This record gives sequence, structure tokens and C-alpha cells, in this order.
Amino acid sequence: MNRVLEQVERIMHETLQRELSDVWPYDLERDGAIFYMNGRNGTAFDWYVNERFPSFPIFYNDEENLGAAKAMLHTDGNLTVYVYGDKGHAEPMSFERYIDATAEELLDLAVTLTGKADGNTIWDEDIRSLEADGKPDKEDVELFISLREAYEPMIERRALLSKTAIVSKKVREGRWKIGYGTRDEPTRDGDSGWYFCVGDETEEYVNDSANLELWTINSVLIYDPALTEFIVAPYGTAIVRVASDKFEPDEPGKPVFIEKK
Repeated sequence: MNRVLEQVERIMHETLQRELSDVWPYDLERDGAIFYMNGRNGTAFDWYVNERFPSFPIFYNDEENLGAAKAMLHTDGNLTVYVYGDKGHAEPMSFERYIDATAEELLDLAVTLTGKADGNTIWDEDIRSLEADGKPDKEDVELFISLREAYEPMIERRALLSKTAIVSKKVREGRWKIGYGTRDEPTRDGDSGWYFCVGDETEEYVNDSANLELWTINSVLIYDPALTEFIVAPYGTAIVRVASDKFEPDEPGKPVFIEKK
């Protein structure tokens, strides 16, 4: 087995035995097999967008088949292990460890799992069946690295989620949909550059800071998912709502579609 995966396996089982000493191998699926859950997004997506590998869980061997433990291996080598007692119903306990591996070894493992698992349509399987030993070919590494470009919009969107936008208080107080938005160069750390409003506020209203609020971009997208398409648009962008679930780039004279949630 790949030496990084060997460490993941050892640390997970040590943590599970230490924290849930009443759980035995026969209580676990395939006697405690660790699965590689690449079936949702795939290795490259999680590596570039979420900065980690797909998760590595161990499942209870019962009807509910809930997780007993789960490990998240990040691209910097940090390994977070979550342990779930009460047959998977308890709140998780979390533990932090670092894998003994270089950045090159971690990248090589991502490339290998992309080929051995994703490339062979092997999804959510026992890591012992993945044959992830050996070093990948240089061409495979270069191809994997080139995949980052395809994920750039998602990477940028993820980086934006915790940044803030200025939002007209009228949106929240009146439960109006956002009707208009502009993105300018950020003026402070953590600023996305976005300003959002209903679209019928007066200049006097928006010039009063008491009528403005700071929202995270994540909160904005939860409130109004129709903005997702444009949220990573470049600075200088102006958008206007043209239908219940659609925005378009603004143009002179284009009316704002104003609607309550």
C-alpha cells in the first residue's frame, strides 16, 4: 500500500481504538476497511477546489451503516480524523495529525488515485483494492496539474465565500430579492468588492451608512442563489435582475425586475 495511505490507515485505527474502545473489528464494515469516497466529485475536484482528498471513512457494520470514523487529508498533509460514537449518532470528536510526506508525495498520490480509482471508474471503494503504489508517470502529473485551470472559477468562488459584500438593509428588512449589484476593487481586507441592493433605493438612502449591512458572500448566495453565475465576475461588473431567477449584465436603460422572496 502507498505509504501515505498506510499512515492514514494506521492513524484512523489508532484513533478509533483509543476513543471507542468498545468497538471491535466485527462491529465495522469489512472489519474496519477504509473507503476512498471519490464518487461525489472525484479526486481532482476536491484537490483543487477543496484543497484536500475525498474523504476516507470507516463504517459501522449494521443496518444504518453510518460512519464510525472519517479522515480528511488536506493538500498540506494535515489529517483531521472525526470519530462518531453511538453507532454513528453521537456528535463527532475531532483530532488533528500531520502525515509524514512531502508535497510531491501528496501530489503523486492524488495523481495515482485519479488514474487508479477515478480513471478506472472505481468509486467509494476499500483503499486496499486501489493499487496505489509506485510513482506516477511525468505525463500523468503534468496532465493532473493542467486540470487546475478548469476549476479556477470554482476555486475563486470558494475563496470568495468568507469575504463580505455591502448589502442594502432594504433587502433583509423587506424580504426583497436582490435586484442590482456592482463589483468594484476592494477597499479593505476581506472585502469582495460587491454591493447589492433591491434596485429602487434612492441615492439619499444608499449614501447613509445606517442603511447598509455587511454580509458574507456565502450568506448572499444562500439568500439569492440566482447570483451564483456572476459572483466571480471581474471588477467593474454591474448586473441586474431580469426575471425571478435570472441576472444579466447591466446596460443603460435596462429595467430592474423587482420581486419579494
